[in-house]
Amino acid sequence: MNAQDRYALNRLIAYLKPHIGLIIGSLLAMALVAGAETSIPALMKPLLDRGFTGQLNSKLWQIPVFLVGLALVRSLAQFLSNYLLTRVINAVLLKLREQMFQTLLHAGSAFFQKNSASKLINAVVFEVNNVLSIMGGMLISLVRDSLTVVGLMGYLIYLNWKLTLVVLLIFPVIAFVMSKVNRRLRSLNREQQNLTSELAYIVEESAAGFKIVKVHGAEEYEIGRFMEKAERLRQFALKSAVAGGLNQPITQLIASMALSIVLVIALMQSATEGTTVGGFAAFITAMMLVISPLKHLADINQPLQRGLTAAEMIFDLMDQPFEEDEDRRLNMKPLDHAKGAIRFENVGFSYQQEAGRRDALTGVNLDIQPGEVVAFVGPSGGGKSTLVNLLPRFFRPTSGHIFLDGIPLEEIVLSDVRKQIAFVSQDVVLFNDTIAANVAYGALGEEGIDRGRVIEALEAANLSALIQDLPEGIDSLVGDNGNRLSGGQRQRLAIARAIYKNAPILILDEATSALDSESERQVQDALERLMAGRTTLVIAHRLSTIEHADRIVVLEHGRVVENGSHEELIKRDGLYANLHRIQFSNA
Repeated sequence: MNAQDRYALNRLIAYLKPHIGLIIGSLLAMALVAGAETSIPALMKPLLDRGFTGQLNSKLWQIPVFLVGLALVRSLAQFLSNYLLTRVINAVLLKLREQMFQTLLHAGSAFFQKNSASKLINAVVFEVNNVLSIMGGMLISLVRDSLTVVGLMGYLIYLNWKLTLVVLLIFPVIAFVMSKVNRRLRSLNREQQNLTSELAYIVEESAAGFKIVKVHGAEEYEIGRFMEKAERLRQFALKSAVAGGLNQPITQLIASMALSIVLVIALMQSATEGTTVGGFAAFITAMMLVISPLKHLADINQPLQRGLTAAEMIFDLMDQPFEEDEDRRLNMKPLDHAKGAIRFENVGFSYQQEAGRRDALTGVNLDIQPGEVVAFVGPSGGGKSTLVNLLPRFFRPTSGHIFLDGIPLEEIVLSDVRKQIAFVSQDVVLFNDTIAANVAYGALGEEGIDRGRVIEALEAANLSALIQDLPEGIDSLVGDNGNRLSGGQRQRLAIARAIYKNAPILILDEATSALDSESERQVQDALERLMAGRTTLVIAHRLSTIEHADRIVVLEHGRVVENGSHEELIKRDGLYANLHRIQFSNA
């Protein structure tokens, strides 16, 4: 086992320490199982040697009773060991999933750009089960089966040490075979892991984009994509099965060869040393019993390698740095309620993970007053979305600083920064929960929701009619990402969520671009209520929606090229005036 495997195992073992009492109880139960296994051949010897002499012996009738008792003890001990171990495994599983999900929620935006949702789902839901299966499998095989092997081998040595030496030759041969299979299994398991994530991603994409798939008649194309990955996964699964499946037949072959040699030697000994039938039968019984746990020990190799591969993936995810760790948070400034003054001072940003890509922002300087409505326009790729994403600290500037109420953004507690911001985008995200839970998103449980404020927010977002039409009102479920609502209703529900939050800063990212005229009128009316008294940053492509903004900032290639009111920029006859002419001539 290499250093990486030992590190993964040591981390897994650390999760077991809080449950040491249950583990000891399970180990003791396993020891009882092993002891019961060892006792069976010990009862065979007197039964055969003295039970078939033609004379009745009253004590021999106790042996069948002992056998039944041993079977009962073994069954109860096996049930107890499995139950206690299952409790431990599920407790550790819960802890691992909690920590993994916490890491996901606190990881930086760059982490989600590098990892698909299906890969993360696969890690949190499925791969962690593989890790826990090896913990259970290892404990059962390495403890119960190892104790059984040790007990039976001890009895074999007691019966006939010469024959036992032949049996002991099995162990180094099996170990050699397993070491050869291990390396092959690890590489195959890694490929299976990656292919499983890719297959899940295809399913996720097809399910999310089912309308596009159907409209374009792309069912056969998607089936082709799916089957190509599924076939590759099948091939790797077969290769893993072949590599892992070699352990058991080779173990059985070696054991059979050893058994044949033992039979020959035993027959020779019986002629010269007077070995009894009972002694020989007890030896063969013990030897046959030792083969089963030996096979179990050999079979643990494949799931062990699969589990260690999964453990690498799990711990790699869990070791992702948090956006803001506890030590850093303690040294930052709290901010209860901001006034809404924002200043960008020589801000630059680059997506460094993409080699050769132009800087997204360069030398941006802006001073936004509390309550001011500032619109950002410009050609696609100009840096509008990147700029507003720096404010909630989804990304950090690579140069320059951003100030909120005169305080550098990086010096304010991250949760306090985000508490000041409400966000409404054209890509509305709703959760498969009630309307009330979506509006009051972030509230802890039903008791944390102010239902009066929810209703007020819905009324302000022009959703009163919807609530009256639904039989369960604000307790109605919205469906997967709000699929039970129309586009305009989903957009207004997102606005109601922003109204409920009542943050001093509002970011609107193309909030009305995907709506029909009637829905846009209702949404625009709700937005005007929402924007009142708030510092508002608006990203817009339709210039007609931002003509009344206090200020319009024009971005091109990551730089501010124009800055002023609608009237000032039209008079300047620059990029904004040109964009305005193009849009209105097309209209």
